[in-house]
Amino acid sequence: MTGQGVVSSVGIGQDAFWSALKKGDCGIGEVSLFPTDELYITIAGEVKGFDPKERCGSKQFLLADRYSQFAGCAAQEAVEQSGLEMPLKGEEAYRAACIIGSGIGGISTMEMSYKALFEEKKRATHPLTLLKTIGSSAAAHVSIEYGITGPCFGVVSACSTAPHSIGVVYRMIREGMCDLGIGGASEASLNWGTTRAWQAMRVLSPDGLFPFAKNRNGTVLGEGAGVFVLEEYEYAKTRGANILAEIVGYGMTSDAADMVNPSIEGASSAMQIALDDAGLSPGEIDYINAHGTATTVNDVNETRAIRKVFGNAANNLAISSTKSMHGHCLGAGGGVEAVAAIKAIEENIIPPTIGFHEPDPECDLDYTPNEAREREVTYAMSNSFAFGGLNAVLIFGPAPA
Repeated sequence: MTGQGVVSSVGIGQDAFWSALKKGDCGIGEVSLFPTDELYITIAGEVKGFDPKERCGSKQFLLADRYSQFAGCAAQEAVEQSGLEMPLKGEEAYRAACIIGSGIGGISTMEMSYKALFEEKKRATHPLTLLKTIGSSAAAHVSIEYGITGPCFGVVSACSTAPHSIGVVYRMIREGMCDLGIGGASEASLNWGTTRAWQAMRVLSPDGLFPFAKNRNGTVLGEGAGVFVLEEYEYAKTRGANILAEIVGYGMTSDAADMVNPSIEGASSAMQIALDDAGLSPGEIDYINAHGTATTVNDVNETRAIRKVFGNAANNLAISSTKSMHGHCLGAGGGVEAVAAIKAIEENIIPPTIGFHEPDPECDLDYTPNEAREREVTYAMSNSFAFGGLNAVLIFGPAPA
């Protein structure tokens, strides 16, 4: 990992984002992006003050959906940090990948188009409506921006989209298909219709996102992006790149059981596969950035899955859910949270789980309540467990010596 970029409700750019997490700042508040009439859920993790003219590089992003603009912003930060000379050219361009996913793509563009047709009675939608809505638009825009002519597509796996996207690039590089790649995910699905749909499922909290706490009563929708530059080690070393961290393990499974209720077996298997891929024992993991959505079933099942995999070592883990601060960014969640995991390794600081005032007896691990904590972190795990039972786990380690 030689570059990373993030867009979130607590900060745009990794410095602002990480500073906010360490302070326990909360980006969840009253919605301003759309009217909340007829909604009883009126809070979200909105990205405030985002100007694509300043954040996204070329003008192509000005005509894109907000989710593609977030991806462009995060990619720009990641590429600048990596120090790669862009745009790529020739054989190098074909040896690069761009895999940027989204759980739902340009759904706000779609909602505005339906409003134009059915409410405002217009005869047609904006001519770029189709291009703005499709789930591969962000990947295409970023590949155009940086001249990436190798594999380019979007991944869709609900709340596991980001780690799946990053994992695809990881595997492409490891298997010799590519030398480098841009991987991650973006989401900008905060609108009236999406909130109504989530509200109907009775999984959203009107109060806040309180993972693992006794008073948790649902999750809170967020938006944002997490995008990374990955390189083959010798390739990065030859060009003198500053290596931030190394992906050492990746695991993915499917529950094949239920669309909504997560399974302990699926989550624990994904964690174990990631550990096996990394060649690590459970006791070597120092920090887990948990999926931690603050829904009743998910938090208990994730706790039990961790205990199943880690055994007695679970009692020595530092765990937190940074969703408590930035909200549930859906497909982008695992990308935003991967930035937190890598920064934890870099600075030996565990970000907190805020709003944790009374523990749930069934959630009996160390969730780093309310305040960040100093601790040596060599290996960090990031969990993502999506609707449909789609599980993805990444393990990060320090830059190779």
